[in-house]
Amino acid sequence: MAKEIERKFLVSSDAYKSLASGTYFHQGYLNADKDRTVRVRIAGDDAFLTIKGITEGATRSEFEYDIPMDEAEEMLNELCIRPTIEKHRYVIPWAGFIWEIDEFHGENQGLVIAEIELPSEDTEFEKPDWIAEEVTEDPKFYNASLVNYPFKDWPEAEQKKVIQE
Repeated sequence: MAKEIERKFLVSSDAYKSLASGTYFHQGYLNADKDRTVRVRIAGDDAFLTIKGITEGATRSEFEYDIPMDEAEEMLNELCIRPTIEKHRYVIPWAGFIWEIDEFHGENQGLVIAEIELPSEDTEFEKPDWIAEEVTEDPKFYNASLVNYPFKDWPEAEQKKVIQE
């Protein structure tokens, strides 16, 4: 079974932008319950269908499949829960690992989250200076949660805590 071990962090500055160019992502959820999610994603010129299991700590099952672009567009437009997720993703190699920084748009404008995939939950890694508080175990930062409770609907005080300084 495929496993994803991923930790999530807030981002303290936009210094990451000088290290990589972003790719536009548009994704939506066909199913987004706590036990499993089914996601459709367009990432640049590629399209995927992804099934993820329940998250335990920083680990969950993940299965991903290439799908035709026209089918992904149709699913996003006709079948996905609203709102869909729009973001730019910046991929940055750092100290032997890959950081993915998601800068959200649309209903989640202003939210920026960094993720790192690891071989095990106890793997040590170096954090770049622009990495802030860890939010791995806070479900409100999951993309599937941002569909049901977008960043624009969070209380203003909570938004201010997570927006880059």
